[in-house]
Amino acid sequence: MNNTTLCETKNPTRGEQVSYLLPAVNIYQTPEGYTLEADMPGVSRDGLEIYLDQNELTLLGRRQPGPSKPETTHYRESASGDFRRVFELDPEIDTDKITARVENGVLTLHLARREQVKPRQIAITD
Repeated sequence: MNNTTLCETKNPTRGEQVSYLLPAVNIYQTPEGYTLEADMPGVSRDGLEIYLDQNELTLLGRRQPGPSKPETTHYRESASGDFRRVFELDPEIDTDKITARVENGVLTLHLARREQVKPRQIAITD
């Protein structure tokens, strides 16, 4: 079963519609903030672009073109194309402390909370 989702966006330089695959994501809350995992099979470190504009985080993964052998393909479930996903970040995220790594086609971002919004214990004084 193919669960690939396509999204379209306007290319600002050419004014044309561009189709992207929406990568599947998992988002986990941690004591420090959040961890976001995005599945981008076939995307290497060199093919990744991560943009931050105000509180909008954009992930863009470009795959290297694979060998094209339509005459020998009997069945295909994997979709070809590039990945793109956009997230609106909560103001509690410290955008200066976002880290990213990619391993085995999974992009992992760590989104730290700002210090002032982290839960803390208040000391009781006499």
